[in-house]
Amino acid sequence: MRRGELYRVYKGNPHDPKKFRVFVIVSRQVLIDSRLSTVICAPIYSSYDGLSTQVRVGIEEGLKHDSSIHCDELVSIPKSSLSHYVGSLSPEKMQEVNDALVVAVGLH
Repeated sequence: MRRGELYRVYKGNPHDPKKFRVFVIVSRQVLIDSRLSTVICAPIYSSYDGLSTQVRVGIEEGLKHDSSIHCDELVSIPKSSLSHYVGSLSPEKMQEVNDALVVAVGLH
């Protein structure tokens, strides 16, 4: 499991028509490699609103269609839920995520 990898996660709501969501791991690698049971992830949606906290992704990253990473909606997910590997981000795309995270958490 590495920073920048995409995983399809079951949301656990039987009434939700979209039972799975793809997330990208954004935790630092030392946390991912630790004994802690969760990692920080950003969800991926099919919508793109042009916000500076969103990063476009698509087929190149292993997805079925154009989508975007929403860095304003970070969540902690159990590592055990990250079992359906989808793909990974290029170093250039990961830099875009880093830049969006800076904006999302107000570090600039």
